[in-house]
Formats: sequence, structure tokens, C-alpha cells
Amino acid sequence: MKVLIIGAAGMIGRKLAEHLVAAGMLAGRTIETLHLVDVVKPETGGDAVTTDVADLSAKGTAESLVAARPDVIFHLAAIVSGEAEADFEKGYRINLDGTRDLFEAIRAAHDKDGYRPRLVFASSIAVFGAPFPEKIPDAYHLTPLTSYGTQKAICELLLADYARKGFFDGIGIRLPTICIRPGKPNKAASGFFSNILREPINGEGAVLPVADDVRHWFASPRAAVSFFIRAAEIDLDKVGPRRNLTMPGLSATVGEEIEALRRIVGEEAAGRIRREPDAGIDAIVAGWPTDFDAQRAKELGFSAETAFDEIITVYLEEETGQSAA
Repeated sequence: MKVLIIGAAGMIGRKLAEHLVAAGMLAGRTIETLHLVDVVKPETGGDAVTTDVADLSAKGTAESLVAARPDVIFHLAAIVSGEAEADFEKGYRINLDGTRDLFEAIRAAHDKDGYRPRLVFASSIAVFGAPFPEKIPDAYHLTPLTSYGTQKAICELLLADYARKGFFDGIGIRLPTICIRPGKPNKAASGFFSNILREPINGEGAVLPVADDVRHWFASPRAAVSFFIRAAEIDLDKVGPRRNLTMPGLSATVGEEIEALRRIVGEEAAGRIRREPDAGIDAIVAGWPTDFDAQRAKELGFSAETAFDEIITVYLEEETGQSAA
């Protein structure tokens, strides 16, 4: 089996690649080549791994990536919410035009020789916008209130149509906010959800720009990797024509995050959080969904954490080598 990960240098892409290298298998088949691509060089290594530095939105890139006819394509490449909102042109060029170029390259290959890969697309709960019901059902309408959410929503519609036409076997997975993200803060407006846990755990201060009662939808990086693996392996006949799924997650407030930090790591860590309100971030977050009924994905075998203590424990185990106190 040939596997391609676009966006492989990002946090989820890296963890997905590491999982596949360790497993050596996907969907019951041996991975013969694992091609990792991003705008910076992916660092994951292995006997089957090849890497490329490439921009999916650049002319000819999509065609070159499809030329090897990968059996499974994980498309994670995107610029995140805050950057997409700040740079309108860049957001549409990378998040929409790059995706469309990939879909078109696959379609051209399909028309040439019947090529039809499994394509797993990383979407986002940002495709939904306020006002919301208390729990957002699977069939809720897409009304994004950010450029990033709009770009993802358009790509979801394209994926469903290209899959309907038989050009590829496509599935889109709407990721919760992934927490706790390792590494340094990025330009995502949601970054503070991880920052207020990661930095205090690592002995550093962190800024909280919103109120403690702000509620959001979360899953760990470990759960995110499991979403992609399940999406690559699932029988799409069971998914049906609605190819974009809201992933399971955990609804929690910022205050509940902090209380979990206090329970698992201690009072000293919780005391490293500084409350500095930011009206700009608060306005973006106010339009985001807070809770979902992800029953359809659960019935299809997707799963995530059910308590924030679990999310913190995942970070301690995978990123610090510690166990919960």
C-alpha cells in the first residue's frame, strides 16, 4: 500500500505518520511507501518513508503528488483559523484552492486510468456558526462565521460531490479543537485552550484571553490520530452519501480545564495562568460551537475522551513521560 500525508509536518500529521511507521500496516495491508509532504521538511523517518517540501497550492504540485498513485491520501494541509482570518487571500489560496487542485488532479488521474484512492480530509467544527442548539446534531446546517470555517465548508461540499461522482472514495472528518497541542503556540485563535495547560505543566506562565465560563469541544492528539486511521479503514457504504462527519469529543469550559489541571498537576501549575481579556479572540470564540451530538460517528466506530483529566493524562504520557499524580 502507498500512503500520502499532505501536511505531514504539522502536529497531527507528525503523530499520524509516527503511528503509521510504528504499525507498518493500514486497513490490513502492509505500507510499502509512506510519502510525507509539507511546506517545511517533515521529520518523521522510517524505512518506508519519503519526504518532500512542497506547497499544495503551487502550480503542478497536486499532479506530482498524485503521479505515484497513492492508495490512501490524508489531506491535513491548511493554515489555521487566526491566520486565515487575518490573511484573506492566503486562506483561500491554501485552504480552498490547494484542496480543489488536489481533487482535480485525482479526477484527471481517474479519467486517465481509473485511479480511485481513499481520501481523508481534515475538516473542522468551524463549519458551524452561532446561533446553536444546546447540542448540535449531525445534520445541522453549515453556517460558518469565519473565513477558515467557510473554506472548510466549501471543501466539504466539494469532497461530497467528487465522491458522489466516483472520482475518489472521500470522507471528511470535522475535528474538535485538539488539546493539549505539544510544542509552541501557533496562530490558531483556539490556541489558548492548549496554552493554559501546556505552559503551566512545563513550568511557564500562560495568558487566558477569555472568561472561565467559555465552553468548547475538545479531543486529544491521540484521539485525532485514531479518527484518521478509522476514516482510512472504514467501509464507506456504511457512511453513505453524507461523507462529512462530526467527530466525538468532550464539551468543557475553560474553568473545567483549569480544575482538571489543578487536580492532575497541582495548584502551583494552575496559579501560572494570567487572565488578560482579549476582545478580538473573545469575538471569534463567541461564534464557535460548544457541544455536539456525535452519535453517527460513534456508531461508526469513532471515539474520544470523556473527561478532561484523560486529555491532560494523554499529554503527560506522550509529551513529558510523566504519569498523572
